Amino acid sequence: MIYSMTAYARKEVKGDWGTAVWEIRSVNQRYLETYFRLPEQFRGLEPVLRERFRKRLARGKVECALRFEANPAAKGELSINQDLAQQVINAANQVIKMTGDESRLNPFQVMNWPGVMETPEQDMDAVNQDLLAGFDDAVSEFIQARGREGENMKALIEQRLSAISDEVIKVRTRMPEILEWQRERLFTKFEDAKVELDPSRVEQELILLAQKSDVAEELDRLDSHVKEATNILKKGGACGRRLDFMMQEFNRESNTLASKSISTDITASGVELKVLIEQMREQIQNIE
Repeated sequence: MIYSMTAYARKEVKGDWGTAVWEIRSVNQRYLETYFRLPEQFRGLEPVLRERFRKRLARGKVECALRFEANPAAKGELSINQDLAQQVINAANQVIKMTGDESRLNPFQVMNWPGVMETPEQDMDAVNQDLLAGFDDAVSEFIQARGREGENMKALIEQRLSAISDEVIKVRTRMPEILEWQRERLFTKFEDAKVELDPSRVEQELILLAQKSDVAEELDRLDSHVKEATNILKKGGACGRRLDFMMQEFNRESNTLASKSISTDITASGVELKVLIEQMREQIQNIE
């Protein structure tokens, strides 16, 4: 399967601990680059997430974000660290006696002392496992989206490859007629110039003309490139770079064909080939 580098996926994860949402999006990039936006308490997951991306993706600029909302009820009931609270009260009473201030000790000040009020800690290992499972699901959906977009691109590229084959057939069919037209045009020039035709000279001119206008090699190579590009598409996988190289080869042959043009028909086909190749190249820029 062919995969696009442009895609988006969203996955919601719920548990007793609360709700989390994974969002993954990507655009084309020469290599694989990953960026993360995670809540501070989950920063430690970043190396794991990066490695999981690396195992399943080859190219693209990928942005991954996690939104997390804790469930307040999951924290359990408040409890008092009585030993610490007593120490705070004793220390406060001593200070009151030393200063001679008979003001009453405010219990909320004691409660606000760090560590006096405690809440049961969440099992972060269990939360992380749930989040990672949700992340894997999000990546799977993300890759499926890439695949659907990639198949659409594949169909468009195959259409252009078929159109290139049609242009090659058109040029190959027209070549004998074009060469005969050029031959008659050469004889007409000789006649207009009232030059006595030397058979050997005419033969030389015809050979030179045939050599200049011979595009059989370029047409054969274009056919070969179409077959190779088709095979690459059938094989699938991370084939964007290979297809990009093939576009360079297509361009080389189309340029040579255009430079050998001896008729408006060949020129028109050369222009059409360039348009088709550029359309393919634009699609291939987004293929993994």
